[in-house]
Amino acid sequence: MKIKRTFLSGVAGLTLITAVALSSVVALAAGNHDGGHHGEKSAIGTPGKASEVSRTIEIKMFDNYYEPEEIFVKKGETIRFKVVNTGEFVHEFNIGTAETHATHQEEMMMMVEHGVLEADKINHEMMKMDMGNGKTMEHNDPNSALLEPNDTAEIIWKFADGGELEFACNVPGHYDAGMMGELTIQ
Repeated sequence: MKIKRTFLSGVAGLTLITAVALSSVVALAAGNHDGGHHGEKSAIGTPGKASEVSRTIEIKMFDNYYEPEEIFVKKGETIRFKVVNTGEFVHEFNIGTAETHATHQEEMMMMVEHGVLEADKINHEMMKMDMGNGKTMEHNDPNSALLEPNDTAEIIWKFADGGELEFACNVPGHYDAGMMGELTIQ
């Protein structure tokens, strides 16, 4: 699978991404950010231990793409991802399958609907808001980092047995604008 990079430039591109993100708010069902992604962790791997890291990969997030756009890891390898948001908007680096990204996009939409996420800002104090049944909008999954512009984060991840995964930004409108990459376990 070859990743197609969509380039949106200047104010027009940034406005388009923001418009898509905000216009999509209208009708999606709600999900929950409760620290897990519906049992998919075993399929994609598990949180890794710093003592087992075999290498570090720097991920740069721009306003509609990642560098690198493609990552290759070995079965059972533990990787330290250093994630840097070089863009002007809030972005996410999330390791998962196409299915987990689709579900997570609904959760991220809920964060926009409730004012937790703005185009260039995360309202951290609102992330602990009780959504009922003890569920919150905390973005604390070990396979994901949600960053404001100029922020950095680290994810240590041990990959499963093999297969094709994606890394993606699930902020509303960003995945659809092409902000995703291929992650292959060899």
